[in-house]
Amino acid sequence: MIYAIVLGIVVATLCTVTIIKTLSVKNQADFLVAGRKLAWPVLVFTLLSSWIGAGSLFAGAEYAYKHGFAALWMPAGGWVGLIVIALIAGRARRFAQFTVPDLLETRYNATARVMGTIAIVIAYTVITSYQFKAGGDILNLIFPSISHDQGMCIIATFVILFTAAAGMASIAYLDLVIGGLVTTIVIIAIPLLLRRAGGWSHVTAALPATHFQILGDLTLFQDMNFLIPTMLLLIGNQGMYQKFFSARSERDAKFAVYGWIVGTLLLETLLVTVAVIGSSLFKTDHPREIIPVTARQGLPPLIGAILLGGIFAKVISTANNYLFSPATNLIHDVYGRFINPHASEQRRLIWSRVIVVLLGAFALLQATRFESILNAAVYAYTVYGTAVTPAVMAVFFWRRATTAGAIASILLGAAITVGLNVAGYELAIYPALGASVLSLWLVSLFTAAPPPEKWKPFFET
Repeated sequence: MIYAIVLGIVVATLCTVTIIKTLSVKNQADFLVAGRKLAWPVLVFTLLSSWIGAGSLFAGAEYAYKHGFAALWMPAGGWVGLIVIALIAGRARRFAQFTVPDLLETRYNATARVMGTIAIVIAYTVITSYQFKAGGDILNLIFPSISHDQGMCIIATFVILFTAAAGMASIAYLDLVIGGLVTTIVIIAIPLLLRRAGGWSHVTAALPATHFQILGDLTLFQDMNFLIPTMLLLIGNQGMYQKFFSARSERDAKFAVYGWIVGTLLLETLLVTVAVIGSSLFKTDHPREIIPVTARQGLPPLIGAILLGGIFAKVISTANNYLFSPATNLIHDVYGRFINPHASEQRRLIWSRVIVVLLGAFALLQATRFESILNAAVYAYTVYGTAVTPAVMAVFFWRRATTAGAIASILLGAAITVGLNVAGYELAIYPALGASVLSLWLVSLFTAAPPPEKWKPFFET
């Protein structure tokens, strides 16, 4: 009963904030970038909550269940990426547009904008789809009478309606509460789980020795297959740039990155630790569920219920973020740019909400097509990281990058990743990234240098 009560409180809180923030949405800037009014403490937690969702709580947990602390290779990609982000957060806020394709068109051209949008829609609807699947898993754990598929449909419906209502404003302020709650409760949970397990010596005795080694039972080549896509997703992540565009100032954007670095180092490590301790206590036919199972069966009821409620809220939050981003692309980068440039604010808002519903339905359809959240996460990260990230990084770090080079990079990165995934090849990151970066470099060198007005806005202080 306590689990149902806590889940009910979480849902009621989400609905309340959504209603309040929906009433404050008056125009496109309110819906897409929260009126550019977010202070850095809010940004820290919305960045943290949107980054740590089912990818960490389910995909990372699946990795930890199978390979132990080697699962830290996956979040380590994010930690490396944050070093790069710290260098460009202020400049991204200074640009003050709405989406990553805004960057691509300003630096390159409209074709780069459209191709970037296509890659983002592919990657982000996959990420949204496994948030739906993860939410369905949680509902099934709390209410066994609800099947995984039924729970997935319930979560999808809730997320679609929630995201369509208030946009970035509701997402950011809910993340502030969710991020703080989950971080606090995970810190409390670990010593309780260790006591339940009989101490660290019992944890190490119950699991293979490789679970406590740097590489686990994998090779460096295999572990890097998780680190590199995660790093590339983070440094090119549209949701992150959109939050920088939502910042109150450049200073707020920079301070948010510093807080994000501390938060992700702490929380990702704690979550892997929970998954490893849980693996020593419980066995499951669904490794992705080890953290929710541990919360349900390994903790005192109240603590377990709060942790499970926090996990549920983070999955909802991440689903909102990754559903909202491609919807933003289609309304701003396609509809507003090419189809109806003179559309009124009201018409844009209406179409924004329609597109959220359509993309949500597409994501739900994809969620029925895979079982492993870990594999789906790596695929989505690789699509984005090889198609979008190299061209985005060139915006901020390479004056010589040309339009032709960027287009070749986006096209080859996406096509090779999707093609190899269809063919069943698991290590797509290496050929896809190699082709993307090499084509960006070579085509740029063999085409005319861009005029200074193309790159100056991103380098001048």
